[in-house]
Amino acid sequence: MTAQPAVDNLGPEVAGFLARLSVEKSASEHTLRSYRLDLAQFYAWLASGGESAPVVGGRGTGRTRRHDFAALQVQPQRPVSLDELRAVTHLTIRSYLAFLQRQEFSRRTIARKLSCLRSFFKYLVLSDLVASNPVAGVHTPKLERRLPVFLDEEEIGGLLSQPDTGTPLGLRDRALLELLYATGLRVSELVGLNRGDIDYSEGWVIVWGKGRKERAVPVGSEALQALAHYLRDGWPVLRSRAPSGEQSVPEAHQPLFLNKLGGRLSDRSVRRLLDRYIRQLALSRQISPHKIRHTFATHMLNHGADLRAVQEMLGHASLSTTQIYTHVTTQRLRTEYLRAHPRQRRASPPDEG
Repeated sequence: MTAQPAVDNLGPEVAGFLARLSVEKSASEHTLRSYRLDLAQFYAWLASGGESAPVVGGRGTGRTRRHDFAALQVQPQRPVSLDELRAVTHLTIRSYLAFLQRQEFSRRTIARKLSCLRSFFKYLVLSDLVASNPVAGVHTPKLERRLPVFLDEEEIGGLLSQPDTGTPLGLRDRALLELLYATGLRVSELVGLNRGDIDYSEGWVIVWGKGRKERAVPVGSEALQALAHYLRDGWPVLRSRAPSGEQSVPEAHQPLFLNKLGGRLSDRSVRRLLDRYIRQLALSRQISPHKIRHTFATHMLNHGADLRAVQEMLGHASLSTTQIYTHVTTQRLRTEYLRAHPRQRRASPPDEG
């Protein structure tokens, strides 16, 4: 299990905040872990008086976000009292942001940490624990607009052909990758699927997304065929290795994607198997499961899908989140134009003098 700071060490305010996120907001364990770490780091900075706080992550440390989750040294040196939280002002928050900048955290990471603090102090205000939210007047750093990385159609075809479908695990991996590309699911949504979540006759998958919001996503014939093959010849073999108590669960509630011991596959395992197939494919880029989601959205728009339909399938709350993919398609159109049009070359500038 991933090491994480104990909530008790951060006090009842953090415990209450995380409990509210879990119960009222249906936050995922990944979100709770992120908020817990971000608050632990702020508490450590606050308790140590600023500059002497332990640093976890940041480009200057050679550590990545992946190291953050396993770093117990982020624990505060002493408890932070409610009176200290009440004494936090917008100047305190600005000092903390300056500290993060000096440690060379990216703007995106700093924005996430600031968002966590804003939500935390909002909870404290609503709970009548502090009088006002010191983060309310602090602006979020302007983020660079990065275009999503995706595979082209030849590359994704090569990736889908990598698993050895002569083995139960290969059948699982082929079905998993086909479904990932066919639906654009988040990896947490993918591994959370049960057998009863697939409607084979109508071609739909029922997904529980962020905030436990349910949505239905269409599934294509190739993915359905790969799933049928896996469920017929691979799933029973893997499930037979599970403890007898797990096998007695009703079929509709049994996990769709299984590990080698017959239990539910984890998101970390999905990342590992994808890394392995990317290496086999000899791609020079690092491709995460989320980049398969980018690939799905980009290819859908490239082939004429409606932007709002793609928004629904991805489970985006805001259309602006989906619109980033239109920048990718626009860039592709310009590249194709410059490559193909016989008179695309710009005229040379006139000689001066």
